[in-house]
Amino acid sequence: MGSEGSAAVVVPRNFRLLEELERGEKGIGDGTVSYGMDDADDIYMRSWTGTIIGPPNTVHEGRIYQLKLFCDTDYPDKPPTVRFQARVNMTCVNPESGMVDPSRFPMLGNWQREHTMEDILISLKKEMSAPQNRRLHQPHEGSDDQRVDQKGATRCVIM
Repeated sequence: MGSEGSAAVVVPRNFRLLEELERGEKGIGDGTVSYGMDDADDIYMRSWTGTIIGPPNTVHEGRIYQLKLFCDTDYPDKPPTVRFQARVNMTCVNPESGMVDPSRFPMLGNWQREHTMEDILISLKKEMSAPQNRRLHQPHEGSDDQRVDQKGATRCVIM
């Protein structure tokens, strides 16, 4: 009875998301990252909210970051989209949209089915401590989700 020819068991999407929900509700590690569903009535379990408390000894220390994670129907085979709700200055985040750029964030760019939303949040927290991000100037904390399209805005200049 060898393991030759035995195929890996693929956990169905909804079972996988239920496991992640249960884990998220129990709390993770030191409590500096958490996540849960946005809408308990969403039977497809697509829309999630994550929270990261900024790591110590960085410009992110003491800040609480809210994120939206969207798990489409092809999750976990494909990564979720991840968006910061508040403005944050990080090399892997689009400054206008708040979207985490998969080409600049290896966890999403090299996605593997085994990765979870918890892994994403922990990896983003580690990214905040990375040399290229730990000292970047950050927007004022009151700038939550003020990504208004500025194209049509008129500036008033007093001369």
